[in-house]
Amino acid sequence: MTQDELKKLAAESALAYIKRDMTVGIGTGSTVNHFIAALVRMKHDIGMTVASSIQTEQQLKQHGIEFTALNNVGTVDIYIDGADEANTHHYLIKGLGGALTREKVIASAAKQFICIIDQSKKVDVLGNLSPVPVEVIPMARSYVAREIVKMGADPVYREGIQTDNGNQILDVHNLKITDPVIMEKMLNNIPGVVENGIFAKRPADVIIMATPEGIRTI
Repeated sequence: MTQDELKKLAAESALAYIKRDMTVGIGTGSTVNHFIAALVRMKHDIGMTVASSIQTEQQLKQHGIEFTALNNVGTVDIYIDGADEANTHHYLIKGLGGALTREKVIASAAKQFICIIDQSKKVDVLGNLSPVPVEVIPMARSYVAREIVKMGADPVYREGIQTDNGNQILDVHNLKITDPVIMEKMLNNIPGVVENGIFAKRPADVIIMATPEGIRTI
């Protein structure tokens, strides 16, 4: 199976967690796009959806699926999203698409967080495959980068990218994540940081991982 076929398999498997009249939070990315396409089958059964990005809103609109703002629903029954990395403790790295802040807000508001991945995203230690995205307010970008260098990591400004919140992204390479919960907090404590892509304080509840042998639920 190709990687895209595995993504589609994981995405379609998440439909089993969707119940009638649920408010469904929906993440951002290529795997989630497959989930949105599959959700069309149930669009008249669910209550409402909440999107984590403008990109996702556009996808939902294209498929005729209603969405609203998080402020209008308060809580979310279930949140479905992918990840750039995931470990067996359900800790994740997310945000290479730039939507990490809104993704983390909706994940935190959700009663259940289902992460859908293909097997290439499974790691033993976070940071082995991808950098950690850090969303920063524009005037603080250089300061935040210098503070991250002091931590022994290598921040790279993602040029030409503006988040849906009007901010910028630093991709942090070579960050030693021995304790994801502590590292998430340390990055967020730097003045000027809006949010970072380590999802440890609010990890996934269930990870649906597609492999060539089928679905594995972690």
